Amino acid sequence: MLTKKQRDLLNFIHNRVQRDGVPPSFDEMKEALDLRSKSGIHRLITALEERGFIRRLAHRARAIEVVRLPDALATSSPQQPALRVIEGERPSNRPAAAQMVETLHARELPVMGRIAAGVPIEAIAEISHHVAVPGSMLSGRGEHYALEVKGDSMIEAGINDGDIVVIRETNTANNGDIVVALVEDQEATLKRFFKRGDSVALEAANPAYETRVLPGHKVRVQGRLVGLIRTY
Repeated sequence: MLTKKQRDLLNFIHNRVQRDGVPPSFDEMKEALDLRSKSGIHRLITALEERGFIRRLAHRARAIEVVRLPDALATSSPQQPALRVIEGERPSNRPAAAQMVETLHARELPVMGRIAAGVPIEAIAEISHHVAVPGSMLSGRGEHYALEVKGDSMIEAGINDGDIVVIRETNTANNGDIVVALVEDQEATLKRFFKRGDSVALEAANPAYETRVLPGHKVRVQGRLVGLIRTY
């Protein structure tokens, strides 16, 4: 059983995610529930998490996922599928209804094997299977494909071992972009890209891994991260 405050907070979070695509801030939660401090929100969040209604995700801002709703709320607001999508682009300013229509029109993308988020593995060339991806994730021009992540070097960017990353094909990148980089035409890896003069730095999002600095001609960008899909 949930208290009234717990139920009100869960309903507020759920409605905001449905409307905006992201959870509210703690300040917004505090104001909505008319509480004096954020410590009360922390206690409510912890209680909802312990009861299995929400899940807090590490290394992501506003990282709260609604796992399930009480029966009364679920009747008026159907629960979302178990598949959780984390988009790499900023939320669109389009109306939520328009985004929902585009999301429902999913496309199947080829999963081109595994990509190393750690020590680079051999370049990927074969399709292992296909995965359905929301149309709203496929932004920008160019073809898209998916890769299964192997390793933990991008864990602080919210990318875990076993995740599926959605990649838009491109041979260019801006500093700080997470890219699929082909090293010496033999090894493929998922890293943050930085141009340093005539060299390229491939930076992990895990302090256990060193940044690799290579001559620019030995690194070719194969695509840029635009989304991530995780199943539980």
